[in-house]
Amino acid sequence: MLVGILGVCVVAWLTANVFLSLAYYPGWYFHNRVLMALVGMVAGLGGAALLFYFINVTIESLPQRLSQGLIPYAFVLPAFGLIGLMLLYPTIQTINYSFANNDSTRYVGLDNYRSIFADSAFWLALTNNALWLIIVPALTVVIGIAVALFADRLSAKGENVAKSLIFLPMAVSFVGASTIWGVLIYSANPNIGILNAILGTSIDWIQQDTARLNSLLMMLILIWMQSGFAMVLLSGAIKAVPDETLEAARIDGANERQVFFKVIIPQIKGTIITVFITVVILVLKVFDIVYVLTNGNYRTNVIALMFFQELFTQGRAGRASAIVVILLILVTPILIYQVRHFRKEQGR
Repeated sequence: MLVGILGVCVVAWLTANVFLSLAYYPGWYFHNRVLMALVGMVAGLGGAALLFYFINVTIESLPQRLSQGLIPYAFVLPAFGLIGLMLLYPTIQTINYSFANNDSTRYVGLDNYRSIFADSAFWLALTNNALWLIIVPALTVVIGIAVALFADRLSAKGENVAKSLIFLPMAVSFVGASTIWGVLIYSANPNIGILNAILGTSIDWIQQDTARLNSLLMMLILIWMQSGFAMVLLSGAIKAVPDETLEAARIDGANERQVFFKVIIPQIKGTIITVFITVVILVLKVFDIVYVLTNGNYRTNVIALMFFQELFTQGRAGRASAIVVILLILVTPILIYQVRHFRKEQGR
């Protein structure tokens, strides 16, 4: 047992110090990124293997009955430790800082929250987020279902090509996608912007204060990127629908529309909810698209971008932390529902 405990401590200490040296002393590795990547991979994989080995040694040294009961918990302990370090601790610190002043040197009570809720810019950002939540997840799911349904009717080769093309935007970063659409689609120059070329206009579609139009145009980018994700999951769910139920419905006189809405949709409901909730969480955190195209100007700001502006532009850490806490409160009910839904599906 002593060997196992010492091994765990030494391996954890060495692995942590290797990664810290990569961050703070790159000169030790001649500033060679390839070498640093290799060292990180070896330290990460080797450290994990040795850590679990010494954990196993420690557990096996205990009485057999106790050992069998502790093995599952011992092997998930490192994962829980990392979750606590990377997620729980920053969350608690952020909540703490939300009650402090701009440089987090003294507490100011609820002043940050009062300031935020009295700011019309915050309510505009919240309204924009609500608009994103109403439109983007719903359209993403609808497009994903439509593409999955029609792609399944193609030949095997045609289906693979069609699905690959639809899924391709998932490989593009949010910044890259925003740049592509901003330059090639929405540019005011009709010689470059496809939308102006089609309409014969020279409108800068994004950088104008036209009610909600600019936000809607940015939503199209996220829908374009996430439709492939929705299609892959929903296509798998549709293929899993038993042929017997489809044939039974057709024999009973149901047309294709009735088969789709009364047979297929009820059986893929769980997947639809999963995709919808996943996109909802993504939309609540939407940042890159708005930051690249408008930086929150022209009445397009959202909560995540407002946090960035408060922290890095205005230097108001207290208000920024309060905004994050509000975002966390908004996301938490959705996460709880998702976990409950997942458990219900597992139970079935």
